[in-house]
Amino acid sequence: MSDGTLRNRWLIAVAALLVQVCLGSVYAWSVFVKPLMASEHWSQVQVTLTFNMAMACLGIGTVIGGWWQDKVGPRIVTTFAGLIYGLGFLIASYSVNHHWLPGVYLGYGLFSGLGMGLGYICPVAMITKWFPDMRGLMTGVNVMGFGVAALIMGPIASRLIISSGVPTTLIDFGLVYGAIVIVASQFFANPPQNWVPEGWVPKTKVSKTASPVHYTPKQALSTGRFWMLWAMLSLNTSAGIMIVSQASPLSQQQLGISATAAAAIVGIIGIFNGGGRILWAWISDKIGRAQAYFLIFAVQIPLFFYLPTVHDVTIFTIVVCAIELCYGGGFGVMPSFTADFFGSKYVGGIYGWILLGWGFAAIPSPLLMAYIHETTGTYSTAIITLGVVLIFALVIPLLAWRAGNRMVAAHSAPAE
Repeated sequence: MSDGTLRNRWLIAVAALLVQVCLGSVYAWSVFVKPLMASEHWSQVQVTLTFNMAMACLGIGTVIGGWWQDKVGPRIVTTFAGLIYGLGFLIASYSVNHHWLPGVYLGYGLFSGLGMGLGYICPVAMITKWFPDMRGLMTGVNVMGFGVAALIMGPIASRLIISSGVPTTLIDFGLVYGAIVIVASQFFANPPQNWVPEGWVPKTKVSKTASPVHYTPKQALSTGRFWMLWAMLSLNTSAGIMIVSQASPLSQQQLGISATAAAAIVGIIGIFNGGGRILWAWISDKIGRAQAYFLIFAVQIPLFFYLPTVHDVTIFTIVVCAIELCYGGGFGVMPSFTADFFGSKYVGGIYGWILLGWGFAAIPSPLLMAYIHETTGTYSTAIITLGVVLIFALVIPLLAWRAGNRMVAAHSAPAE
């Protein structure tokens, strides 16, 4: 393959990153929570349910998008994703303006949620194919865009809400983000099957132990390895998304700060959410995917037990950012983990099913946190509960590490 084509993969990577930044607006949803409660008199659980629905539909969208892009390629799917993603914002804006909560669920929850899922899976699957030489790092860079979106949208949305109101803010983001996704997706394309950069040979421990067999989604779902990956992503998502979904009201209550200051913390969280996707993906290239996931769980456990006791702004910010660093890291490691276990040919379809765990995990923990806060006036019980869950989650990466070793041994065995 020519040098010109090799250069094109970097242009494709930039376009893919831009798409992820636009789609990751869901991580800034917490800045809408209090304004909607105040203007519409909806409860915290009702407003939080919008976020839950969007995340659940995101998971469904990744399954559909993963299967669809394996058939027609990433460009068509991502273009369609941009259309319904932007449309969802517009429907939500109209619904808020007419005080119609089901319309918000329909617009932002269903349409934008599906758009996020359809659009998220395509760049991830495409990048694993273009960068076999830097699979962990480059998928981490790509999904970083989704994580740092709150850094962009959080502070801007907070100011726009104050100056123009929620409906106008939703319209602005829907039009701008939808248009960017549609334009950037026109650069998307898959490389030829089994393409590798000229002169590249696997050298790292991880690349040498990647599966030489390309599993279909049906084959992958029949393995225990698939469900280990699904469980790891789901549990890590439950922990991190509990914090990110309530970051603004949590910080306002626990620290006694203003909505603007809380929005700044949401933005900082976005930096670490995104940065964790690069950092942990890079670490996983060095020490292994399962080992990285074990550390991701282990780091978070003491943080969840400590967080309810923190009332200093600086320490609070450090703790929640460390949690989100690990939360983002789970998404940075998992695409490469999937490709290593099951090959890259059908990774879009397989990873789409794994991301269904993302949508599954998005339902209980944020709602639990909102419900406990409404009934008890505190977030502490829900936060500590997740800390306990993470202790038990440590077992799964160890099982995945053993399963990976058995897979390598089986593929290395001479044929009889």
